[in-house]
Amino acid sequence: MLKRVFVAPDPGRVRLRFAARAVLGIGLAVALCGLAGLSLAAAITGGLAALLALFTVTDPTVRGQAATTALLPLVGLPVLAVAAVLHDQPAARDLAFLTVMGVGVYARRWGPRGHALGVFAFMTFFAAQFLHTVPEQLPELYVAVVLSLCVSSAVRFGLWCYERRLPVAAAPAPPEGRGLARITTRQAVQATLGGAFALGLGQVLSDQRWYWAVGATWWVFVNTTSRGETLVRGFRRVLGTVIGIVAGFAVAIPLDGAGAPTAAIVAVCVFGIFYTAAVSYSWMMFFVTVMVGMLYGVLGVLDASLLWLRVAETAVGSLGAVIAVLLVLPVTTHAITDAWIQKALRCVHACTAEAADRLAGSTVADPGPRVAELESLLGRVRLSLAPLVHPLSPLAARKARARQVLASLDDCVREVRGLASIAADPDASHDARLTAACSRVEAAVEALTAPEGQRRRAFRPAELPGGAADPALAHLHGLERALAALAAPLGGRGGRAPIVGA
Repeated sequence: MLKRVFVAPDPGRVRLRFAARAVLGIGLAVALCGLAGLSLAAAITGGLAALLALFTVTDPTVRGQAATTALLPLVGLPVLAVAAVLHDQPAARDLAFLTVMGVGVYARRWGPRGHALGVFAFMTFFAAQFLHTVPEQLPELYVAVVLSLCVSSAVRFGLWCYERRLPVAAAPAPPEGRGLARITTRQAVQATLGGAFALGLGQVLSDQRWYWAVGATWWVFVNTTSRGETLVRGFRRVLGTVIGIVAGFAVAIPLDGAGAPTAAIVAVCVFGIFYTAAVSYSWMMFFVTVMVGMLYGVLGVLDASLLWLRVAETAVGSLGAVIAVLLVLPVTTHAITDAWIQKALRCVHACTAEAADRLAGSTVADPGPRVAELESLLGRVRLSLAPLVHPLSPLAARKARARQVLASLDDCVREVRGLASIAADPDASHDARLTAACSRVEAAVEALTAPEGQRRRAFRPAELPGGAADPALAHLHGLERALAALAAPLGGRGGRAPIVGA
């Protein structure tokens, strides 16, 4: 299982650079906090700020990423102050924590920037609970946060800004409505109520470490949009935590906070968190759990009972999220999955049109950003279909159709990427048959994105002549075949139920 994570496709080695840069940025931030004479609590706070800045800021442009990073302390420092001032007022503290949680989830309606600011605000409040922050500590914590953000930003935007050489892709936004039909509104209500459940039961388990339950609820909701996604993420969070606790017994407890080995293992964990985040939530949580165990060792409070309490609090938090998504304004997997698939299909057509225009001689058309957007959308489709392809899913027929959808969309991405690479070649020739092939792709996408119940129009890709075919035309025919293969699982033939249907 771990082998599959570390050999998963990494086009352009983006995940590798993402993880390596994180280790460098966070390591330098923590080191500079130490050289500045700041306390251990301040160094941990600064390291967390650097981690969040490098992990959660995902604006589509480098300029947007820099602007969002600059806004992080404007959100996080006031929240840190509130958490410190309310440290000895449990009722007001709990109410403030839940408010930050709800607002943080609701902020996702404003895209990647709202998401990043919401996560930073929540985790700042969470860190104050983890470190038992009091008002007297605020000045040096403020210095640590600002210093760490400056250092991590210098690495991200100066020393190692690999994004400048990547195609710009708009982050996929979830389908939205109005009022309670808006997914972010529903999830804000769900997260707040689920967090309240986790907070109450978490305090029954421990009046000192209850915040782990609230944190578990929060992170189960991050980057999910339907109840199916949330259920799968809750399961994976508990699984990753349990595996991480086992590793904690083998590594964190024997080291007991020893300096050099602890720093080395924390660096490995940071790398693992960033490298596995895009491909395995369970393994990401494994690395998070091991890292937290190491930090508890440095703080001098680590023992076996604390590790098991971490498992219990995580289970309580995940349960709170599950109850909330099942009973409070549920967002169905059916609606979300269909919406993401349709977004991906429309993006396939847009990629094809841009590539065809480029091959026809346009100097403005650029399929590169569209390809990057399509790959992001495919990631969202995978997340949405995760409940159906999960090994424990009892719905065998729907699981098979979901896998067929993913395989066909993978084929679409591969063909579109090949088409875009050919279009980028200034010496590529234009074949007159490209226009007809693009028209067939457009017709196929229209058939697949028609309203449910009307997707019964069968289409068949044209035969590709033998001999030396034009490479771009070959990719277009491959794309036609992949789209034709999607007709059945999406409810297009034989009267079978669509993949997202009942």
